Amino acid sequence: MRKSRWKIYNQTEFYLFIVLIVLSTILAFVNPKFLRLENIFDLLRNYTFLGILALGQLVVLISGGIDVSFTAIATVSQYIMGVIISKYYIDNILVALAIPIPIGIALGLVNALLVYYTRVHPVIITISTLNVFYGFLMFITSGRWIYKFPPSFRNFVQIKILSFTSAKGTPYGLSILTLFWIIVAVMTWFILKHTNIGRKIYAVGGNLEAARRAGINIFRTYIFVYCYMGGLAGLASFVQAQLAQIIQPNAIVGKELDVLAAAILGGASVFGGSGTVPGAILGVLLIAIIKNGLVLMRIPAYWHQVVMGAIIAGAASVTALQMKFKSRRMVRKNVD
Repeated sequence: MRKSRWKIYNQTEFYLFIVLIVLSTILAFVNPKFLRLENIFDLLRNYTFLGILALGQLVVLISGGIDVSFTAIATVSQYIMGVIISKYYIDNILVALAIPIPIGIALGLVNALLVYYTRVHPVIITISTLNVFYGFLMFITSGRWIYKFPPSFRNFVQIKILSFTSAKGTPYGLSILTLFWIIVAVMTWFILKHTNIGRKIYAVGGNLEAARRAGINIFRTYIFVYCYMGGLAGLASFVQAQLAQIIQPNAIVGKELDVLAAAILGGASVFGGSGTVPGAILGVLLIAIIKNGLVLMRIPAYWHQVVMGAIIAGAASVTALQMKFKSRRMVRKNVD
């Protein structure tokens, strides 16, 4: 019994949940509307984009890599989708949804091949591809916006899975976009927890050389990891276009810090081998509440990035210390 309690108390998710409750309570005192159901639904809808990307980044981090090019991948995927459905006026939401995902997977494949064959650190590779993908798009498009969409694309964001009516008679509910986040979360959890590739991802991130000696195909693992991130970037680009109802080439690039902060805050180690889906979700919710709180306190927008940077530094430091203490305990056990 004591061991199971210690296991719960020693988990990052437990502390994140406590912090989440405390911050939510404080914000509810500052603004009583904060904990209303309509505000919670709005918060979930608005952070679905970040949530999907954080789950993709989680998988990459667990494998021992890191991907900062996902915003450029999302931007390219989104823009191609926008051009196709607006130019040919394709009034079919399933076609619109199907366009950015394979494009994202293809660009993720480029990252995987470069990371595997060059042996250069993934952060260097993905910073490079971020600039190449984004720079090439800006050169081709000159930064032109796309805003003429078919009715099916414009109306999709209005669909609610659960619908309610407020005391004032205003309709609200759980957006269909949030369902995408839920589906991706369940899918990612299942892959990491119950599939062979999931176990390989943890093994490669935990100890690359040991995984190679054990016969794990590192190449295929990298292909899956970076293509998965790319595919989710494509899906997230669809979500962002739905929320904004306009496609701007410069709207997504620059969100890297928020996604990294959410994944690392959720317990994903920058050294690889650790991280969970519940942790990543709690990380996203914590980022959402922190940003909401900064807005409520009327703190200037440029300070938000400072806070995100501090969160990444703090979370990474805590993770490093946890790993250090864990290795010390293992050494003591072996000595005893």
